[in-house]
Amino acid sequence: MEVSKDMRSSNPVLSRPDVFSRGGYAPAYGQPGATSRPMTMNDVVERTAALLVVAMATGAVAWVANVGSGLALAAVLGGLVLGMVTSLQRVVSPVLAFAYAAVEGVFLGAVSRWQEQLHPGVVVQAVAATGVTFAVMLGLYRSGRVRVSPRFTKVVVGAGLGYLVLMLGNLLLQVFHHGFNPWSNGLGLLTGAVGAVLASLYLTLDFDMVERGIRSGAPETEAWRAAFGLTVTLIWLYIEMLRIISILRD
Repeated sequence: MEVSKDMRSSNPVLSRPDVFSRGGYAPAYGQPGATSRPMTMNDVVERTAALLVVAMATGAVAWVANVGSGLALAAVLGGLVLGMVTSLQRVVSPVLAFAYAAVEGVFLGAVSRWQEQLHPGVVVQAVAATGVTFAVMLGLYRSGRVRVSPRFTKVVVGAGLGYLVLMLGNLLLQVFHHGFNPWSNGLGLLTGAVGAVLASLYLTLDFDMVERGIRSGAPETEAWRAAFGLTVTLIWLYIEMLRIISILRD
């Protein structure tokens, strides 16, 4: 099944109607009026790596400082706000992208230290699981075994939105001492597994949007949008892997 020309990514960072759509860029680098060269895969890889390094650096600081749950929650909310603001930008600001990575890193460091104290070695296992999953999904996408069709996209988008509503609703209920604990019991394991599967599928959508952006001549600045989107998905995938492995080790 062919990929729809006007299909958009389920990742909100990559879903703007003027981003990564064929024919949406004019003129190409080297032609009259061009202001930027087209982005390349190396641009996306380098920027994604830079954002992940920042997240790991602030995560290490949060780990050593042993920040409390209050700061970790504030980092989650701050990351949500920064993510929404960045996704609405016509041209992604590298400053905001790095700010998002730094804030999310604080949360990652706090929750990783918490789980590592309960289950020694779980962080290494979660990182390895995330890396393996990324490699597998990239391999499946590149081999054509996972095809990003309009129907596939609609199903993943719908499931992703439903999952987001469920987890945010549960977080709100927990404030009032209701809801379920996502870091324990069978329900936590089930939601963690669903989240990991969805994050993995989101990776294929992001791969597709990056590839089509390169083919359509997206300007170099859009590499920041692609890198930010991939960073969001990878952080999500790591958290789900950490949840799953922690619950299984319980």
